[in-house]
Amino acid sequence: QVQLVESGGGLVQPGGSLRLSCAASGSIFSLDTMGWYRQAPGKQRDMVATITGDGSTNYADSVRGRFTISRDNAKNTVYLQMNSLKPEDTAIYYCTRRRFSFTPWSWGQGTQVTVSS
Repeated sequence: QVQLVESGGGLVQPGGSLRLSCAASGSIFSLDTMGWYRQAPGKQRDMVATITGDGSTNYADSVRGRFTISRDNAKNTVYLQMNSLKPEDTAIYYCTRRRFSFTPWSWGQGTQVTVSS
């Protein structure tokens, strides 16, 4: 059973930084594509960033240049470094993983990020 446990969310002022972490278990982590999605109140869940097993990354246009996704295969952990945060980044952030592009994503429980002064 795959488990994903996020941490690192919280309240931050505009322009600030946060780093989210997601610890994974129950799968061969190095083979999985990992990702972060987010969902703001009343909106759909959108992709923020993904990273493949070999380190290829993809970002939403809204976060490119501000957010960085990375992974540590030795620790079975994926990170999301978020800089220059804006109020519109406020959302619940979900860690996700899948093995192949045609398999469904598995989800963590989410962590709240609030950007407000």
